[in-house]
Amino acid sequence: MSGTKIPFDPETAPCGRSAGGQRLVDDDGYGMVIRDQFFDCGCRRIRHEYHDGSIHLSAVRCDGKRVKDLLQPDHGS
Repeated sequence: MSGTKIPFDPETAPCGRSAGGQRLVDDDGYGMVIRDQFFDCGCRRIRHEYHDGSIHLSAVRCDGKRVKDLLQPDHGS
């Protein structure tokens, strides 16, 4: 798997600030898809889809705290 990093315009990060950053998209072609957002403030939003169809969602604020976070509608783009 070889990921592609794509910059994104500022949006609301898990800490509540507006920040841009980079989106990592990686796909093994067999069902595993990784879509992570790395915000310039240090926050991270994580979405991993596995071969069995299960999905792991999480977010980490720039201060290191995990948060319950709803994905933005454009997260997968």
